[in-house]
Amino acid sequence: MLQLVVESAKINPPLSPPPRPCVSAYFRDVKKRTHEVEGNNPTWNETLIWHLWDRPLQNDSFLQIILRDLGSTKKDRFIGLATVMLQPLVKKPSEVLFVKDLTLLNHLMMSTDCTVTLQVALMRNQDIEKIGDGDLLGLSTRETARQELMVPSYTMPVALSTKPQHFQVRVKVFEGRQLMGNNIKPVVKVVIGGYQHNTRIKMGNNPFFNEIFFQNFHEVPAKFFDETILIQVMNSTLMRFNAEIGRFQTDIGFIYHSPGHTLMRKWLGLCQPNEPNNGVRGYLKVTICVLGVGDQALVDQKPPYAADDTTTKIFKSMVVPINMAYLQFFIYCAEDLHLKKHHLVSPMLEVELIGEKLKTNVLSQTENPIWNQILTFQIQLPCLSSYIKFRILDCPKNSCRDEIGTVSLFLNQISSTGAEIEGPYSGFLPSFGPSFLILHGGKKAPFRIQEEGTNISSSVKDGLAYRGRVFLELFTHVSSHQEFKRDLSSQVTSVERHQNRKKYGLCVIFLSCTMMPDFKDLIQFEVSIGHYGNKMDLSYKPLVSTTQCSPVIYDGNIYHYVPWYNSKPVVAVTSFWEDSSFRMNCLNLLYFTRDRLKANLDTLKSIRNPRDPALLPQWEKLLKELVEDCKHPLPCMTDKLKATDLDKKRWQLRSRLLQELAQKAKQVKPRNMVATVEDWLYRLNAVLPEPQMTLPDVMIWLMSKEQRVAYAQVPAHSILFSPTGALHSGRFCGKIQTLLLQYPEGEGQKDTLPAHLRVCMWLGNVTDSKDLQLLRQGEVVVYAETYENQAKYKDQWGQQGLYRCPNFSDVMGHKALPKEDFHVPQGWHWQGKWTVEPQRRLLLNIDINKSQVLEEVYENQWRDTAGAWVPAAIPNTDVNGDPVEARENFKCPQGWHVKENWVVELNHAVDDEGWEYGVGIEPSGLPQVWNSVEKTYYSCRRRRWVRLRCRNHGKLSLEQETLSFLQLHHPSQAEEEEGWEYGTFGSKFHLNPQPQSRFRRRCWRRRLALNRDKGIAPIFLLEGSMSLDLKEQARKEENRRLTQGPDKTIRSYWRPAPEDIHPYDLPFIYCIFNRPHYYQLFCYIYQARNIMSYQFQTSQVLFIRLVFLNYSQCTQALRSSAAPTWAQTLIFQHLLLYEDPEDTKASPPLVVLELWQQDSQGKETLWGRSMWSPVVWLDVQNRILPPLRWHPLVKLPGEEECEILVSCELILETEILTWGLRNMKRVRSPQLLVECLEESLQTEPIRDFQTNPNFTQSVLFLTLFMPMEDVYAPSLTLKVVDNQDFGRQTVVGQANINSLQPYFCDPWADDYVPPQLPMLSVKKYQKLLDYLYEKFWLSPSKTQDEYHHEVDWWSKLFWATGDVKSLQYKYKDYHTLKVYDCELEAVPAFKGLQDFCETFKLYQEEPKLDSPVVGEFKGLFRVYPFPEDPKVPKPPRQFLVWREKEDFPQECLVRVYMVRAINLQPQDSNGLCDPYVILKLGQTKMGNRDKYHPNTLDPIFGIMFELSCIIPLEKDLEIQLYDFDLFSPDDKIGTTVIDLENRLLSGFGARCGLSKSYCQSGPFRWRDQMTPSFLLERHAKQKGLPPPLFSPEEDTVFYNGKNFKLQSFEPTPPTLHYLGPKKERLALYLLHTQGMVPEHVETRTLYSDSQPGIDQGKVQMWVDIFPKKLGPPGPPVNIRPRKPRRYELRCIIWKTAQVDLRRTLTSGISDIYVKGWMVGLEKDMQKTDIHYYSLTGESTFNWRFIFSMDYLAAEHMCVQSQKEYIWSLDPTVIKFPARLIIQIWDNNVFSTDDFLGVLELDLFDMPLPARHASKCSIRMMETDSKWPYFLQYKHFSLFKKKTVTGWWPSQVLDGGKWRMSGKVKMTLEILSEKEALIRPAGRGQSEPNQYPTLHPPLRPNTMFLLRSPITIFCRIFWKRYHFKIIIAIIILFLALMLFNFIYSTPNYLAMSWIKPKLRLNAPIKISTNIINQPNLSNVHSPILTSQHLNLNPTIDHELKHLQGPMNHLQDIFPELPAPRD
Repeated sequence: MLQLVVESAKINPPLSPPPRPCVSAYFRDVKKRTHEVEGNNPTWNETLIWHLWDRPLQNDSFLQIILRDLGSTKKDRFIGLATVMLQPLVKKPSEVLFVKDLTLLNHLMMSTDCTVTLQVALMRNQDIEKIGDGDLLGLSTRETARQELMVPSYTMPVALSTKPQHFQVRVKVFEGRQLMGNNIKPVVKVVIGGYQHNTRIKMGNNPFFNEIFFQNFHEVPAKFFDETILIQVMNSTLMRFNAEIGRFQTDIGFIYHSPGHTLMRKWLGLCQPNEPNNGVRGYLKVTICVLGVGDQALVDQKPPYAADDTTTKIFKSMVVPINMAYLQFFIYCAEDLHLKKHHLVSPMLEVELIGEKLKTNVLSQTENPIWNQILTFQIQLPCLSSYIKFRILDCPKNSCRDEIGTVSLFLNQISSTGAEIEGPYSGFLPSFGPSFLILHGGKKAPFRIQEEGTNISSSVKDGLAYRGRVFLELFTHVSSHQEFKRDLSSQVTSVERHQNRKKYGLCVIFLSCTMMPDFKDLIQFEVSIGHYGNKMDLSYKPLVSTTQCSPVIYDGNIYHYVPWYNSKPVVAVTSFWEDSSFRMNCLNLLYFTRDRLKANLDTLKSIRNPRDPALLPQWEKLLKELVEDCKHPLPCMTDKLKATDLDKKRWQLRSRLLQELAQKAKQVKPRNMVATVEDWLYRLNAVLPEPQMTLPDVMIWLMSKEQRVAYAQVPAHSILFSPTGALHSGRFCGKIQTLLLQYPEGEGQKDTLPAHLRVCMWLGNVTDSKDLQLLRQGEVVVYAETYENQAKYKDQWGQQGLYRCPNFSDVMGHKALPKEDFHVPQGWHWQGKWTVEPQRRLLLNIDINKSQVLEEVYENQWRDTAGAWVPAAIPNTDVNGDPVEARENFKCPQGWHVKENWVVELNHAVDDEGWEYGVGIEPSGLPQVWNSVEKTYYSCRRRRWVRLRCRNHGKLSLEQETLSFLQLHHPSQAEEEEGWEYGTFGSKFHLNPQPQSRFRRRCWRRRLALNRDKGIAPIFLLEGSMSLDLKEQARKEENRRLTQGPDKTIRSYWRPAPEDIHPYDLPFIYCIFNRPHYYQLFCYIYQARNIMSYQFQTSQVLFIRLVFLNYSQCTQALRSSAAPTWAQTLIFQHLLLYEDPEDTKASPPLVVLELWQQDSQGKETLWGRSMWSPVVWLDVQNRILPPLRWHPLVKLPGEEECEILVSCELILETEILTWGLRNMKRVRSPQLLVECLEESLQTEPIRDFQTNPNFTQSVLFLTLFMPMEDVYAPSLTLKVVDNQDFGRQTVVGQANINSLQPYFCDPWADDYVPPQLPMLSVKKYQKLLDYLYEKFWLSPSKTQDEYHHEVDWWSKLFWATGDVKSLQYKYKDYHTLKVYDCELEAVPAFKGLQDFCETFKLYQEEPKLDSPVVGEFKGLFRVYPFPEDPKVPKPPRQFLVWREKEDFPQECLVRVYMVRAINLQPQDSNGLCDPYVILKLGQTKMGNRDKYHPNTLDPIFGIMFELSCIIPLEKDLEIQLYDFDLFSPDDKIGTTVIDLENRLLSGFGARCGLSKSYCQSGPFRWRDQMTPSFLLERHAKQKGLPPPLFSPEEDTVFYNGKNFKLQSFEPTPPTLHYLGPKKERLALYLLHTQGMVPEHVETRTLYSDSQPGIDQGKVQMWVDIFPKKLGPPGPPVNIRPRKPRRYELRCIIWKTAQVDLRRTLTSGISDIYVKGWMVGLEKDMQKTDIHYYSLTGESTFNWRFIFSMDYLAAEHMCVQSQKEYIWSLDPTVIKFPARLIIQIWDNNVFSTDDFLGVLELDLFDMPLPARHASKCSIRMMETDSKWPYFLQYKHFSLFKKKTVTGWWPSQVLDGGKWRMSGKVKMTLEILSEKEALIRPAGRGQSEPNQYPTLHPPLRPNTMFLLRSPITIFCRIFWKRYHFKIIIAIIILFLALMLFNFIYSTPNYLAMSWIKPKLRLNAPIKISTNIINQPNLSNVHSPILTSQHLNLNPTIDHELKHLQGPMNHLQDIFPELPAPRD
């Protein structure tokens, strides 16, 4: 197996918000991916596994690595890609290929600053067993289970973004095979997401299409993946209703989640859904690809037509849907279907699977429909969909408008492939229920990262609101639909036991709610499970499901919190559900095992050092706990009556998995620890989801103004109690947990969380709640509460002025019961009297926790009748016009002081006295608009008075003052008697009356106590309203049900009476804590990193805000930088928590750290947030200082991965190579500034940047103290400063290098080689030698150049792509090239071609949206230790001063070879484009618009561009492909950019690839400027090695301390005559071993600005760079496209035999003729003459067909260029296989001709004919023979054999099967154009009739049919009805005999009775009679018995017949005289 360890990556510049990157790896078209990790420096340490099976690694095997950001909301989630060549593993399989900091390429194939670190190894079984103990943390086969589970039809659902993204779908149709039908003309219809595409119409049963269709989408991924792809093959000759031959359908999500997002060259089985018994109707070969942003399309190098395609068998047995199955849904009923208030629904259930929908009946006006229907789907195995979707629609009057609810059922959760378990486990087919499915609808949740293993993905996708449940059952059977039948009535009866309900209780204690925004109104929380607890649903019994309303108060910083303090609200909800404890116990036990394993794994991962002594103890602890957990038996399902088939099968699957994990944990050795445990963890997560979850999730809603604002969703099983033990209970049952509330999708402020909520929850059967004690401390109390309201009327307080306000209400003003009308709930009694208790929590001042308050009063005046300004009726108001106290009467509250007295506010639009004017408008009397200028018609004015009030610094803190106000002690007697609160609803109430107070209220409370212990928790008895007794309420409901009937009862619930509309009067439950606990929190904040400074302006500052519950502090503000260091400790003292310390330690509150930025105007912006739990120490003596860890900063909560921060310090020295700047625009004299910590260096300015952008000073030497550890290593900042006029300096770009670890080196190491600059010039004497060598040695003769070779460059290309049908050439091993499926920079072996110097992107300080990159810096870094002691020798310098740098800038000759393009994006309406190439290099632009390739998506260019440039001034080669348009501007298809400087400077020789052999002549001549020996010498110098020494015989060389012989590379001397001398060949062999770039063709991806990140196609090409100082280059390579050769096919139809005769009237006689044509040349259809009246199926023709075709031998395709339409501008080039089609027909005069058979022959791969007709059989045409290879029928190529004669069978489709319908004898001959001219022949039998001469056939004369009626009778009637005729004759004979007997019997009896005497006549008379009788009979007998068809009777012949009887009579009677004349 192949093992890839993805260690880490570095994203530079850092992305904002922090990304969620993952790595996708492709190997042999199979995609693997890592999980998502948040941050710009992700660490995976994840292993990906590919099984090699029987296909070992090849030299050209590679891995393609793609880094993506899955959490990006932008269009480009693609980060970078790279390619890892696996050739080193082929040579040394036992070694590990370490790829460290592999540079990634962007979508333009330019190098980026992003890197990835990998390890690649080739693992075998013996290798795994032999791994030693040295690398205990080695990562190996972690994902073996994951890859086996990755069956396409069972893809695990992943979290997707809710933002629309760009997608592209490609469907390429190659060909069809064995399409059912006779004489069909197939056309393929492709429907992609509703968009239809059609191919061209073809003829025959094996059509060849070779067409590709593109469809672009900009859609939300979840919606896009639900779209379907439908591929239909239609017969265009038939009507539409019966024209379909077969179809294939799948959803786009299935394709996208397939390996490589592609189905590559797969054979699809075509079926007819309406006729499942017909089986497969044919096969269609397609490639389907779905690409997202950043996805790379797989490159298909194979030719479009491949007869030896071996993937047919593989795909037919695995993916082609041969096995049909039936999904049978038993839809029983549904319940609680609610959509709108006071509205009864008319539900209808819709089931959708792969685009097919089935629906139930519509039941009107019911919320609990009972369908009892069966819906049956016919599917293919495996099913090409991942889920089944259920929708219930409201269909009033059969108009389905509204969607009630939806739910999705994932197939991987209700079935198993058997791959989850190692061993003999076959899995099971989909099954479900009988069980409930929970429906959701309404508002949807926003996108967020789901916790691994949670089972709430479907509800998040379908909606948040509970909309009811549907009860159903699913069966799957593979037998026919008629054989599998179940009695629905018996099923309905049997499933009733599954609907038995039990009472459940849900209790929630709210401990704190913090970090809230400022809610102006009171808030409360509502808890519901299903419809139970939902206040808006009045059809259920009211429950205590809401908390008391509370305000939110300021926490002193920016957030708010709910002041619950010691009185924690409690809710209790009872509900009725099915008993699924057996199912939940099993699930919770699995979660317990998974959680413990994951926690131990995290601890194991945190130990990074393999020699850590804590490693092995932690490993042993993990194994021990895993074995213990796996030994806990899962609750057995086999003996459970309510357990379904799915429960039993999943129980078996889970039990086997636990047994397997336990066995492995016992046998595992301490090797590959992390990989092994992650493999186990993945297997556990695969079986965790529970599809039959009958309990809905618990919803907690934050409500304000009776509107749901935010929510938290808790899975029911996580808080479910089990009496069997804690292992079977939920992990949060009775435990404190922190919930992060969220806004529904599209609501609330973006990137903010509405609240942090700490709760303690319990759910279980009420019978198990007797001893319910959630927390260790706290007393649960229950109060009844009502507010008494009074109004001030005529200066008297009373109830007269209340108007619409009720006398008694709740806190929100809704009508409530008076004190005397409250009834005690059943089982409770009053404890004490009604008392007045002011709810001081509601009376808290808005200024609480504020240090200063700005008070304001508006002074109001109006005009009197005289026009003068006088005080208004209400002289003092607030901003809204409400009356307030006069400012003189304002008193400063206790604990405050006035800093500034009242002043007029003049900083607004007012006049100089502060007045603003307006016109008063009734009824408020306030103006709508205020103006600062007084006008005569203004009637009122006002001005604002303000003063600042500050808090005194007293002894009490702000929180203590709040607690003092709340008065947690018992109220006084006066408060019990009075306790009035003054104010109005909707505003704050006060204890002290105000002058303007007109309303007051007071709260009456009375405590309830339980009568006696009922065996359940008392809070679960609080059901129903307290307005009447529960018994009386039950009795009223029963009476109403009996009187109104069931239907009216339901309607009464939905249309409640007016007295039932108001909310129910319910008590409130509190948990009172008597004693608080105080804590201290220490938080040491050191440093932040990876903050790109361009994201902050220099005037901005950064600070940290730390939040803990309702406490928060801020650090000091620092100037924005990449790594700000605070080194500050924030201390929180006297923190108040009320729960028990043990509860706090088990689940502490989260610490929230926020990074904020503040601009110069004081505006604060949140940059990121991080949350984690602090370490809690209850005993200070045992306290251990926690280590520093890194925490990611994100705007939304996600997965947190922390690293230990270890301090280790070492003195380091840094050396920097500064090469130059590139692509800097609008700069004059730039220079480089390097900053690290507090040190900085700068280069000299580049004086003439436009002519030489390199630095004059190449090396900078920077010495500083820095730590060795990567986590502590500082970042390096590069700034480019432009020197402008008058001494101005401007920072034009900068880059941050976050980690210097990749640049650490050891200068003293023996194998270390410092970077060397390549030589780009030669000495003068060397130039002379090269000139002479080129002149006299390399120059070939003219005859050699003109020699026509049998191979060319295209032969090398087809050899490299593995085309087995390419031309076989005995010397092809000498001429090979490498075809890369990626860019050359993406090949890992070449390190991005940045081995000499790297490219760093420069960014502006303020990024732009279109292009933040402003330039590039080319340079390199080396970091190595430098001794402090001056006596110690200093290490050697790494970057020396190179004299060769004078060679720059370098003038070069560049040759760009454009080979071809693949799968270009269509630009025209016909789905094609007209591409042409444009090259841009600096100011040079090349390309010819007129040389476009019309109507193609795969153009073959075969052109070479040659241009000159100066590098590095012109280094970026831009290759653009355009689409030619006649009238409109040309459309740009795509662009790719190549950095020529990197290729020129690279030490891998990328400027010109090394050829495989050194040829002096021929088609593969050496094209480099230098010979191989000179290249080897230069390479040795660059590597710091001595030059190579050749022996005098030039067959041995001494290089790098070793001797190399030519004989070791060439065991036998080559026979190729034009190879070079031995010296050059040996040098070339050595160069190939040095990792140099070989002769190659690279595949570059095109990208377009219109669709960023989407593959627009690929182009294959290569570039050669020749510095002119090295001399003239070799000759260019001829890559002109091959032209097809003209061939002539001569087909002679000799005869047919055993042809089916189809004449209906005259059965057995047919008029046969033969028709033939070449595929693609249907217009040149030819046919023979007609052979009339064939009686035996034999016919003769002697007829010649002649077909001319242009054949391309390299591709085995015929080429035709023709215009599709008359108005077409250019012809379209179509390629098709050389296939001959022969059809046999029966000619009819009045009706259409009858089709008798067809024969299809592929001229390149056709079966040998039979010599005799008797040996001709249908087996000759079998393409997928089941016979062994040596018994299979032999095939041959007509292009090699030239001519062949024999018999071939014809076929016909009969009853869905192909059978032989005849035999044809033909002669096939293929001739070249020249041979056809030499040997001309005519068509048919026309002249010239030669080679051979065809004579007219000898056919029987058909005129006998008119002269021989007996023959007509025999041929027409006797052959068909001979049996009936014989029976009729026998019956007639018997009837005559019977008649004769009856007729003769009377005469016979009479004669026997009478007995008359016999009388004799004269003898002569007797003789005469005897003579005459024979004459008459014998005269006609010969004529009647004549059977000869060609005999014509004559007179003489008749006379002979007459004489015959006379002679015969004489023999009888000799005494008779002879007759006379």
